[in-house]
Amino acid sequence: MAGENLLGIPETLLPEESEVLARLEAGDAPVDLAAKFPSSSLVWALLADEAHGEGRTVESYAFARVGYHRGLDSLRKAGWRGQGPVPWRHEPNRGFLRSLYALGRAAAAIGEAEEVDRIGKFLNDSDASAKAEIEAGK
Repeated sequence: MAGENLLGIPETLLPEESEVLARLEAGDAPVDLAAKFPSSSLVWALLADEAHGEGRTVESYAFARVGYHRGLDSLRKAGWRGQGPVPWRHEPNRGFLRSLYALGRAAAAIGEAEEVDRIGKFLNDSDASAKAEIEAGK
């Protein structure tokens, strides 16, 4: 069954980024927020998406990689031990999952096949529904 946690490893749930979300809602640009909230995977994912949409593949890759690594730091602080579910349904996890997706997308664009496979597996292992949710624009 897709998405079922057969190993019994507990889900990792990141804390909410209330101030980041409020600033985004107020119209602050992700590039400005990255300097104020550098640990926010969501901000880096938004920058990666923006760069991707403008055809700036290398910048998208770099932004996504920062978001990915900052997300790993956040996951570890939240008790993650290198494996286990990071569910999409928990909104604070979405910045990390979106960074992971963006990293795979940019890696594919620059022909980094090994990384595409590794990132795709990581995203699927985190939450099998995340890729479809991201691609659906949710």
